Amino acid sequence: MVRDANRLELLALAHAPFMSAREKILIADVLPAAGGIAHFTTHDAQSVLGRSLRGALWQADQWMRDAERDERWFRKAGVRALWYWDQDFPPALRETARPPFMLFVRGALPASDRPAVAMVGTRFPTGRGLIASAELAEEAARALVPVVSGLARGVDAAAHRGCMAGLSPTFAVLGRGVDEVYPKSNKDLAARIIASGGGILSEYPPGVPPSRWTFPERNRIIAGLCRSTVVVEAPSGSGALITASFALEEGRDVYVAAACRGSSRNAGADALAAEGAKEIQAFSTILDDWR
Repeated sequence: MVRDANRLELLALAHAPFMSAREKILIADVLPAAGGIAHFTTHDAQSVLGRSLRGALWQADQWMRDAERDERWFRKAGVRALWYWDQDFPPALRETARPPFMLFVRGALPASDRPAVAMVGTRFPTGRGLIASAELAEEAARALVPVVSGLARGVDAAAHRGCMAGLSPTFAVLGRGVDEVYPKSNKDLAARIIASGGGILSEYPPGVPPSRWTFPERNRIIAGLCRSTVVVEAPSGSGALITASFALEEGRDVYVAAACRGSSRNAGADALAAEGAKEIQAFSTILDDWR
């Protein structure tokens, strides 16, 4: 397995729009032997991937210009770019079925020797949801368990704040590039997360905007970084249920907050409970299950 691909070429490959993260990992492994990204072609990529890329253009020159621009910004902003085989790439994420090709990190990463918990839910929670999210996250923090969420309004933001109130770092995974915070109203929260020892992460290069596709994709990273996922409050169709689904696919436990059972914004989490997800009143229940 070749793992010493040129760093700039890896950044360039991250800009290729027509391949999945797993496919980019495969391509990156063969680039050095093929003479680098400039000598690679769409036909070569088809041979490696075993599928047609009809209509796709191998735009190595443009991607390299994008990568050079990215590197200049990384140095200015203090951003790290880690690819799949980097030593600091989170092991819990590497072992998932669909790991990201790269992670762009502002601040810190979750410690690899300590389990983390995901706390997710609706952007429009009830008062019960906000309180439960903050309290469970603070309990996790006081037990030295970092909380991972998505920096969205509502449950996510409350979980990040609760974790910081418990004096432990918290980590946010974005559905866009780390050069901008989405939503903008959480820009100050993002700065606090970094200042308190946590981090902001994304698999998307700078300049990639949020879209209907990037948010569901980032949810697999939230789940993949964590030993367990808590759905605090979520209606039917909530993106939090996608996070729960990814966690279950990876064989990791999913919990729901007992405080939100039956609320007007909780039909999705109620359905998870009916399907066997464990209800928790306190974070200590998860700690007991981990022992």
